[in-house]
Amino acid sequence: MPNRVSRRDLLAGALGAAALPSARGAAHAQGRDTTSAPGAPASGRGSRSPFETVERNARGGLASRSPLQDLHGTITPSDLHFERHHAGIPAVDPGDYRLLVHGMVERPMVFTLADLQRFPATSRICFLECSGNYPVSAGPDTKPEGVCGMTSTTEWTGVSLAALFREVGASPDATWFLAEGQDAAVMTRSVPMEKAWDDALVAYAQNGEALRPGQGYPARLLLPGWEGNSNVKWLRRLEIADRPFMTREETSKYTDPLADGTARQFSFVFDARSIITAPAYPDVVEPGWIEIRGIAWSGRGTIARVDVSTDGGRTWDAARLQEPVLRQAHTRFRHLWRWDGAETEIMSRATDDSGYVQPTRAALRAERGRRARRYHLNPITAWRVRAGGQVEYRVEAPWDA
Repeated sequence: MPNRVSRRDLLAGALGAAALPSARGAAHAQGRDTTSAPGAPASGRGSRSPFETVERNARGGLASRSPLQDLHGTITPSDLHFERHHAGIPAVDPGDYRLLVHGMVERPMVFTLADLQRFPATSRICFLECSGNYPVSAGPDTKPEGVCGMTSTTEWTGVSLAALFREVGASPDATWFLAEGQDAAVMTRSVPMEKAWDDALVAYAQNGEALRPGQGYPARLLLPGWEGNSNVKWLRRLEIADRPFMTREETSKYTDPLADGTARQFSFVFDARSIITAPAYPDVVEPGWIEIRGIAWSGRGTIARVDVSTDGGRTWDAARLQEPVLRQAHTRFRHLWRWDGAETEIMSRATDDSGYVQPTRAALRAERGRRARRYHLNPITAWRVRAGGQVEYRVEAPWDA
């Protein structure tokens, strides 16, 4: 609630106005008078206000989650972009960096970072998401970052992978390429050549600056809309071939068991998903008008619609999409709701321009089966609003129950 101003405060302000500019009196009324002395000088590198203390939620040393509930707009600050790695973050000297491109090519070549930066640059605003971005178990005290905080949107800049493949003379008979990182896990993934010719990048910058080490400095593969682990970081080798390489990360890992006993492999693309980021745990709300806010995204295209339910999924209303609405990027949505004080559940449901509709948990579980890993799980999730105003995450039964 705003602070009340007494008649004495108003009179004091009026007297002060005779000697001081009105802005100075206003500043003094709000607290410390910042107009009485010069502030800090310009610096070589900017920093956040000391009053802004938002940070990522680090989990076990292998991952950190973007604080979705604390962000504004759609671009994630570089230092709050989620991280996921398998063997720590390597320290790669950009002067020593080399990228080998070989295999079914006319001219095997090695590129330095300077070589990559001499190609025409291209930029893409798109999200990245870890394929395991869903909690198989979560309590009522889970924030949005704990539900799906391993997704972020960035402006990425680099060289088109198609340009590199044309430079080396990639064979028209090639159908796959291998991307290999230089971390201690030597992360390797097979990728169809169609993605290279479409929109893949070798990125060396994000949000206008060099990649952060946790994002693959000095260069990484970027595959817009595809699962995060296939966007190999600290990229050191690309091998072009006529078949997938069947690496560990695409056989024993990152495959999706299905209900019929088979498994789905190379399920690169993310389906549409959304989450309400406010109100959410630990918010406490009061009866009256509340603006429900959240984000939606899809690897298959552009978010076309987000519906919001304020009665546990019985009825749905269309939310307003906040510009810009970009392909394969986070999209903000808003919905005005008048809460009557009764306990209820609120949830969101995304639809993309391919016609795909975000499923309920029951529908997704029926399709994927009880053995499903946490990969590519995108069910509708809900927040329970208690009668007293406390907002909690709606706890789900174990996936294999």
